[in-house]
Amino acid sequence: MPDHSSPADSDITLPRLLGALSDPTRLGIVRILSDGAERGWGQFSAPVAKSTLSHHLKTLREAGVTQTRQEGTRCYVRLRRDALEARFPSLLPALLSAAAADDIGGHVTERDETA
Repeated sequence: MPDHSSPADSDITLPRLLGALSDPTRLGIVRILSDGAERGWGQFSAPVAKSTLSHHLKTLREAGVTQTRQEGTRCYVRLRRDALEARFPSLLPALLSAAAADDIGGHVTERDETA
């Protein structure tokens, strides 16, 4: 079974966080998750291969940006907003605001998993 663990809150570092958020696809995933809802991996749609999307989700998890939960064969992801805010106050809202203003990550959309 794959390891879906995230670093402890105190182990989230600024260089890894900024590195993970430097990619437009990963920033698009974070923009979708910023509403606080948990999403299934299959709900993300981006113009990349499934394996590449999986890599982006892994990068976000390993940097401490997201947390992944496995339920049977399905994986669900959520933004670790509280942990990020505690470590780096106001950084995430500023990044999300700038990304929205410049439409960075807008190519990542959410698909209806029930369809």
